Amino acid sequence: MSKQYESISEQLYKHIKESIDATPYYRTLGMYLKTIYSGYAEIAVQTKQDHTNPIGMIHGGLIMSIADAAMGNSIRSLGIKAVTVDMSTSFLDGAKINDEIIAVGKVIKTGNKLYFSEAFVYANDKVISHNKGTFYKLGEIDL
Repeated sequence: MSKQYESISEQLYKHIKESIDATPYYRTLGMYLKTIYSGYAEIAVQTKQDHTNPIGMIHGGLIMSIADAAMGNSIRSLGIKAVTVDMSTSFLDGAKINDEIIAVGKVIKTGNKLYFSEAFVYANDKVISHNKGTFYKLGEIDL
């Protein structure tokens, strides 16, 4: 069953886009926003040599970081400030230098204080990881 995602306000989009672009960790890794809707976010990285592990593959830490960013921003798209409290990752395949990896994060359940999201990370249209996260609500985003 496919879910239809709703647009977010231009003001919220601008806030999220600017904060992603300004976040030092995201900039260091080269993350950028591809798409965002209410409860849905796509974050991408164009991989390079600096992202590799000792055997020349893209480091799993980058894959986990981009998944966390996609899940967190899927929650931010609801106007919520939240932090990760738990995350699990299953690596299914790898990525190579010059691949664009794309993390697709989706909110799967909301509560009063806890939000649950999952992400699939893709390289060359193949799934390279499945991730689940639990996030703690700090409050609402002030616009």
